[in-house]
Amino acid sequence: MKLLDQISTLKYLSFEGLMTIPPRSEDPEDSRKYFKELKELNDKAEKHLKRHLQYLSMGMTDDYQIAIEEGASIVRIGRKDFRYLMIM
Repeated sequence: MKLLDQISTLKYLSFEGLMTIPPRSEDPEDSRKYFKELKELNDKAEKHLKRHLQYLSMGMTDDYQIAIEEGASIVRIGRKDFRYLMIM
């Protein structure tokens, strides 16, 4: 959390969230552990900063559904046909 404290003192930089891209895997479920870990870090950062972080960016075309289940507020989808994409 020392880094967060240092960032907080910078006049022209605002810490607004976290992002991760897990190692590529054939099984999208393998990404879940990385998403859970980043969500836990996000929660600790929010508690430390005493404010909500706007962005939790995790998940890509192959694992976006798992990322959403684990709390992502942003997913990156590039190879999906958007006509068939449905996020619940």
